[in-house]
Amino acid sequence: MASIVPLSAVEPALVEQLLDEAFGPERHARTAYRIRTGMDWLEGLSFAALDDEDYLAGTIQMWPVALHDPEGRAHPMVMVGPVAVIPALQNGGYGKALMAASLGAIDTMARQGQPALPQVMIGDEPYYGRWGFTAQPTGGWRCPGPWDPARLLVRCENPAVLPAEGMLGPWTGPLAE
Repeated sequence: MASIVPLSAVEPALVEQLLDEAFGPERHARTAYRIRTGMDWLEGLSFAALDDEDYLAGTIQMWPVALHDPEGRAHPMVMVGPVAVIPALQNGGYGKALMAASLGAIDTMARQGQPALPQVMIGDEPYYGRWGFTAQPTGGWRCPGPWDPARLLVRCENPAVLPAEGMLGPWTGPLAE
């Protein structure tokens, strides 16, 4: 099965090639890219999956973003994705292993007393709901670009602390530095 390694251990060109193969070269126009524009992925939360022969099979990246409420306050969050697996290897458990690694790292940080930031993603709730992601608190949120509100998901220990309205975008505070 997969070996999970820090994404920083993988040549960036190989990651870009995998993302192109999984999502196509037009992926940069997607709304998720607009939300995290100008940000670098979070090194301690982003991973790669290697197959049995140590070839790159998949990646997951986590990004510093924020929900900017109507009063102009930025509420920091971690954006999950893309979760990418080479098409020929999809449904082989690589994506689940990557999600477990990244969310496990976030959960470990929270148990160690670090702030448990909400995680946000664009995905399918029937699939990502197994990790606690839901669209229920995001109905009043907006994104820069087209998005399906049913696919804007959040994972948060206490969703009552989340703003009911706001615009997702890059986070430029201490989390991103």
